[in-house]
Amino acid sequence: MTMKGNTGTRTMRKFKDGMGYVIIHIVSFFTILPVLGIVLYIIANGAPAINWEFLTSMPTDSMKAGGILPAIVGTLYLTAGTAIFAVPLGVAAGIYLAEYAPQNYWTRLIRIAIISLAGIPSVVYGLFGLGLFVLFLKLGTSILSASLTLAIMTLPTIISTTEEAMRVVPERFRVVCASLGANKWQGIRKIILPEAMPGILTGVILGLERAAGETAPILFTGATFFLPHLPTSPLDATMALPYHIFVISTQVPGMPLQIQFGSVLVLLVFVLLMNLWATTIRTRARRNRQW
Repeated sequence: MTMKGNTGTRTMRKFKDGMGYVIIHIVSFFTILPVLGIVLYIIANGAPAINWEFLTSMPTDSMKAGGILPAIVGTLYLTAGTAIFAVPLGVAAGIYLAEYAPQNYWTRLIRIAIISLAGIPSVVYGLFGLGLFVLFLKLGTSILSASLTLAIMTLPTIISTTEEAMRVVPERFRVVCASLGANKWQGIRKIILPEAMPGILTGVILGLERAAGETAPILFTGATFFLPHLPTSPLDATMALPYHIFVISTQVPGMPLQIQFGSVLVLLVFVLLMNLWATTIRTRARRNRQW
């Protein structure tokens, strides 16, 4: 009777596990399906607009004709500027919180503040950048102002992912470094940081990806409606794909639908390529990890 009871219990457990897997796959399918439908819809409507002239020429006729080169270049400038300001500071802050900061009330308060900053709407960052960089520091509506604003918005993500990636590295790595006579910074620089680097890079790329797709912060600090030439200085305003899409979709009457979807498709490809880069880094790191 006992063996039959155990067999019945195992059978029921396998049945429940199988049902759980089926439910998870069904939920995953219906979650992915709308996203896939949106992507396919954008590709179907935007692909006819994609050609060499569209990607490499200047906009004309109030952006109803020509290309979107200034918006593409402006998006790259803003993403690069955000990386220059946010990555070193964010990684350094994450390393400090993970390896050096004492575990006390103030450290916990700082972590809560970082988490809270990550949840603030982007329009608030835009207004902050307008007040601080554009008006108070008199940087004007420029690539520099927009990059600094996006950097502040991206910092919480980079700090959190850096700290988490550092903490995931096993403690035995630190013990071995100390036993070999290395000081704390030598152990971090030579062993801990290289082991945590794939996770840090993934967080950095995802943070920059968010910055590349934001409209509200650059709306107040650096984006311009129409620019028939490329910016030549960090203090120049610039076009950017998110703001460009917003303008041609809501502010320009008679805008051809094909141009709208073509611009959306270019931004979508840019974001998906960054996602693919982050996924590749994470996959290779997991494959090569020795712990």
